This record gives sequence, structure tokens and C-alpha cells, in this order.
Amino acid sequence: MGATAEQYLRQLDTGRRPDLPETTVGTLRLDVRDDGSTDHWYLTIADQQVRVTRSADDADLVVRADRPVFDRMIRGELHPGAGLLRNELTVQGNMQLLMLLRRIFSGPDGARHPRELGRAALVGRTATAARNERS
Repeated sequence: MGATAEQYLRQLDTGRRPDLPETTVGTLRLDVRDDGSTDHWYLTIADQQVRVTRSADDADLVVRADRPVFDRMIRGELHPGAGLLRNELTVQGNMQLLMLLRRIFSGPDGARHPRELGRAALVGRTATAARNERS
């Protein structure tokens, strides 16, 4: 996916997101710096839904980084925790919400959830075991 953070956030689906924990409630503000200006994206998370607006209001977690850093996170090339440890982004507030960015951002093309991979492996092992029993 070649999308930028801005493109992704503008088209972010506001429908139910089963990959988000049901009990998660909070607000995130993404401060995207570029060429001396800052764009503010405000994400409200509740009932497994994410609503995106443009606002500089206070939030439970504020994440600040340059535009290319956010673009890499959107594409799944940078884990938010790794970006924090490398000092590529700064955060202020509820750190638990930082890990939700991985679930909100789509990740690389062709990416699959680890549970899907595990289920596929289990089906493969079950089919192999069944063939071996018949032999």
C-alpha cells in the first residue's frame, strides 16, 4: 500500500473493528509535522469503532512525529513501539493506547493476522494427520 498517513486517515472506515478490544475507550491525537507546520488528527475510540476528526484538542494520548514516520507506520513498516524506542516519535499520555495504532493502521499489503496463520497451520496438520491415519 503506497498510501500516506493523511490519505489513510481520511478514508478510515468508521464501522465496527473487531480487532479492537471491546472495552477500549480513549482518544488519540496524532500530530503530523511537515515543513514547519503540524496537522492534527483526532481519533476517538469506543465500542470497537474509530472516529477521525481534525482537531488539536487534548487527548488521552498525543503522538508526535514527522510525516514520513507516520507514513511508515501506516504501511506497516514501523511498529509504534519501535519508533518510540528509536526516538522517531514522542508520546504524552496513556501509553496503552499507543499499541492500538498497530490495530488501527492496516499494515503491509498481504499481511495476515497471526491467528489466521495459526488456524491455517492447524487445518494443515489436521488434514495431514487424517491422511496418515487412512494410510
